[in-house]
This record gives sequence, C-alpha cells and structure tokens, in this order.
Amino acid sequence: MSTPFIVKKVLNNNVLIADHLEFHEVVLIGRGIGFGRSKGDQIEEHSYEKMFVLKNEKEQEQYKMLLPYIDEEVIAVIHEVIQHIEARLDQPLNEHIHIGLTDHISFALKRKKQGMDLKNPFMIETKTLYPLEYELAKEAVDMIEKRLNVSLPEGEVGFIVLHIHGAITDKPLREVNQSSQLIALLTGIIEDSLKIQIDRESINYLRLVRHIRFTIDRVQAGEKLEEPEKMADLLKNEYPLCYNTAWKLVKVMQQTLKKPVYNAEAVYLTMHLYRLSNKIT
Repeated sequence: MSTPFIVKKVLNNNVLIADHLEFHEVVLIGRGIGFGRSKGDQIEEHSYEKMFVLKNEKEQEQYKMLLPYIDEEVIAVIHEVIQHIEARLDQPLNEHIHIGLTDHISFALKRKKQGMDLKNPFMIETKTLYPLEYELAKEAVDMIEKRLNVSLPEGEVGFIVLHIHGAITDKPLREVNQSSQLIALLTGIIEDSLKIQIDRESINYLRLVRHIRFTIDRVQAGEKLEEPEKMADLLKNEYPLCYNTAWKLVKVMQQTLKKPVYNAEAVYLTMHLYRLSNKIT
C-alpha cells in the first residue's frame, strides 16, 4: 500500500502543498485537487496529475507566494503547457520551470491586458539558437491563446524559449539568456568589422550561430580543440580581415565568459566569417 500525502496548505482548487514520508514537502497539481480540502487531509497517489519537489527552500516560498495571486485557469493552462512540452520531448523538465514559467506567463498576461508590449531584442538569435524550443514555445502560446483567448506578442515566445531550454539543460535562465545576448553582440561586431549587413535568415548565419553556440559550450566545459597550425597561417595570410575579426570575437567571448578561449576557435570562426562575407554556401 502506497504512503498517502498529507495536506499542508491548500493554495487554490488546483494546487496544494503536502507532506510525504519519502518525498517530504511537495507540490501537488490536479484539477479540483484542493477543492474542499483542509490541512491534515490525506491525498492518495491517483488523486493528482503532477507532483514536484522544490528542494530549494527559497523556491518553495517563492512558489507559495506566487500562486494565490494568479487566476486558477491560468495555472491550469501553464500546467497543461508544461505537460505538453514534456510529452513532446519525451523527457521530464527541471522542476524550476513551474516557478519560472508561471511567473513569466502570468506577468506577460498582465502586460498584455495593460497594453504593454515588451520588446525582445534577442529574438532572432534566440530563434536561431534554439529551433526546437522555439517550436515548443510557439505551441505553448497557441495553447494559451485558445484557452484564455489572449494573443501574446512574438517577443514573449522568445522569452518562453529561454525558460524551456533552461529546463531541458538544467541551466539557469541567466546563463541561457547570456548566450543570446553574446551572439547578438558578436553579430554586431562582425557587421562593423566586415562592413556587411548579415541576412539573419541565411544558411551561413545559421551555421555561424550554431558554431558559436558550440564554442560557448566548449568554453564553459573547458574543452580544447586541436589547432590546425598550417590552416591558421593560410587563413591569416589569405583572409586577414576575417582572421582579425575572428580574434576580436575570441577576445569578447573571453571577457564575457571569463574563461580562456583557445586559439583553434579563431581558425574555425575565420572560415565561417569568410563564407558569411562572401555568401558562399
């Protein structure tokens, strides 16, 4: 026989805090699960749709403080969105997404109601960096529109992408957002140095962004690429502008990430910059 959950606090009709012998303090979500419940009541396992454990006490308190101020229909939709994303990915998400996405979407709905459209300056970079997460975020916004009859602006899709990617990779939102901002900064440096206007929809830009994304991941992990010295000399002599620009990018990445970026990265960046500036596919 399974151990029951003991109601600790009812947050609303669909969400409550409970104690469990094995899991300790948990959040239980399910339609009507909190209706008519009181502290000390028992909840059987089959009674809830979703359980998650907020091990961080600060996050527990944030979530408890957040929910009473959010419409229950909004909470239900966000819960459905998270379930939909997990089903599409066929993997669980970091539980922090319940706090991050609930807070963000509820605030986005308030902004929409007040006529405030929050611009997302890193929308293109975010879309290019995380195509799968972008697709899922679009589906999430469509679900919100159908259920709540509220159409969120395109910029909000980009912000939701960051929450989804963070929950997939277990990376904090700050770190995920840093990648989009860094790539936007590097793109500006490329345009200034090479005196070009980059087509953000081009295949070469897509390749460049993906390469920089993997470069950032390698730098964060401390992984080193083998430097092709002969190729470095060739590129330096044949394409000095692209080579020098690549080194500018390396230095900016080092300053931003506060970690060493190895010489080999400049070689591979030079090749991407040459293709980009000469529109070679």
